Amino acid sequence: MALYDSRLHSRPATVVDRAYAAFTNTFAAVAAWNDARRTHDALSQLSAHELEDIGLHRGDVDVIARKTF
Repeated sequence: MALYDSRLHSRPATVVDRAYAAFTNTFAAVAAWNDARRTHDALSQLSAHELEDIGLHRGDVDVIARKTF
């Protein structure tokens, strides 16, 4: 019994497949950018005391938002 069936081949990507992949990748990038923007905005609204309560400092806000994006 063979563990690998060499008769199975994937079909080449069509123009529609590539366009769909480009669209989904673009949508995912925009969603990630928006998440980073919202994270930055939410953390920027917190006071220094509130940031300290969650273990952050004001300078960490940009770094955290960039990691999201």
